[in-house]
Amino acid sequence: MKMVNRPLDVRTFMVGRFSRLVVALTVRMPRWFVGWVSRRYVAGKRIEDAVKVMRRLSAEGACFTIDVLGEEISNMEEANFFLEEYKRVISAITENNFDAALSIKPTAFGILLDREAGMKNIESIVSLAKQNNMFVRLDMEDHRVTDDTIQVMLEMHENGLENVGVVLQGRLFRSISDIDYITKKLGPNADYRICKGIYLEPSDISHTERKPIVDATNECIDAMLDAGAYVAVASHDYPVIEHTLEALKKRGMGPNIQDPRKNSGPERPHKGPGYEFQMLLGVRGPMRRKLTASGHRTRVYIPYGEKWYEYSIRRLQENPTIGTQVFKAFVMPWTNRP
Repeated sequence: MKMVNRPLDVRTFMVGRFSRLVVALTVRMPRWFVGWVSRRYVAGKRIEDAVKVMRRLSAEGACFTIDVLGEEISNMEEANFFLEEYKRVISAITENNFDAALSIKPTAFGILLDREAGMKNIESIVSLAKQNNMFVRLDMEDHRVTDDTIQVMLEMHENGLENVGVVLQGRLFRSISDIDYITKKLGPNADYRICKGIYLEPSDISHTERKPIVDATNECIDAMLDAGAYVAVASHDYPVIEHTLEALKKRGMGPNIQDPRKNSGPERPHKGPGYEFQMLLGVRGPMRRKLTASGHRTRVYIPYGEKWYEYSIRRLQENPTIGTQVFKAFVMPWTNRP
């Protein structure tokens, strides 16, 4: 699949400025307007809403990862909500025979409040998912919990729960060394989602400019592929996707090709041949469909829940490309199908 390089020029600069302006105006609009915009990026408030979206997108050949919106909790009672809700998610996936996995945030299960209880909560969900032949992704939050998140994943593997992987963020300086550390612990059994990262971290621990972030993310992709790990590339950026396609080609990897890496990990149910592409619901649907049409496994991140407003505001602020999509969805909805 050939993607078109898009050099930075005056037009790109102006589109970026316009996009940021749209975002700045949108986040200041009434809650109902943000809700109208978020319908594109959030499945809804309930699991039933997520089921409807998955039924629709299944027809396009997509698979899914489900996220119940919400992050750090203030007491362990709140963790019970996420525990029970994810049980409902597993039931819904199983009952509808969806090709779907789970995405969970360790802080939502209380890992920062009571590590032992938080670990027990996470292990119960990972165990239930394993019983249903389902994968669980530990989402990565800000740098305060990077170590904890990685250690939770490693402890799950030590306990025989290998249906769990972690997210790493390309923007963090530490991510390359984290890949080396995880490789020494898990080898090709490691399963990553690699993204640029949406949290605006301090400049002493992360890249803050676009090109260095993209370059660092691409470096991580290469390191993960060379380690024999499973690599889920979560990006909508042309430079990252183009780099990934070229990196796969150099390693003899691609659609309908058995993973040729001599150090590759085991075949994983509901996974691609050593890699897949992941995209947010409602973001660059045409690109996702083009990748799917070329035979690549593509997974759509489906968020839902009562915290839709907080999620929507953060996504608008952190992803400047959304601004132009919001504008097109408003004035030319027929040109910007999710």
